[in-house]
Amino acid sequence: MTPSARGALVAIEGIDGTGKTTLQHALAVHWRGRGLRVLELREPSRGPAGQRARHASRRDPWTAAMAFTEDRWRQRSRIDRALRRGTVVLLDRSFYSTLAYQGSALPVALRQVLEHLQRAVTVVPHRVVLLDVPLTTSWARMERRGGRRDPTERREVLRRAARAYRSMAREPGWIVLDARRSPDELVAQLDRRLTPWVLRRRGRSRGRA
Repeated sequence: MTPSARGALVAIEGIDGTGKTTLQHALAVHWRGRGLRVLELREPSRGPAGQRARHASRRDPWTAAMAFTEDRWRQRSRIDRALRRGTVVLLDRSFYSTLAYQGSALPVALRQVLEHLQRAVTVVPHRVVLLDVPLTTSWARMERRGGRRDPTERREVLRRAARAYRSMAREPGWIVLDARRSPDELVAQLDRRLTPWVLRRRGRSRGRA
């Protein structure tokens, strides 16, 4: 992150079926109502690199991780520009998702290499919101959603990813929320816990301008 960056990067994480996309949009609407400029992005992206990453998710963990990393690297310049303008960037998944899904399937040494690579090629989120639910809740939501299942949407993969997320959430800057709550309740919690921080950050940035 460059010293001139004035915005804030917030990632929303969690296993499939936790409501990340719904919360991202609801929080963006709320913050725009507070007068903040908000950019909503997702990983993988909707571009060609993102399509390749989705296809690669059906292959071995390392190949899939490299495809997601390429897509992430291609989005970096857009994130950097937005942060320099003072925009709040809301990410639906970040490199932590690659660590949770693909990284947790790799040997420890390779996972460490993967994490180092992620931090080198992308912008590390300032804050991470983890939507946490029991696996039975996540699975039931995906059942109701229907459609074709991605290879990552298997019980053993979701269970492993959930454990990885909970381990990472011990790091500073993570906020863990019970995703069984309604979107309105989750936005209210984040308004209390994140909005003052975002406003203070922007205030300090204006003071240096």
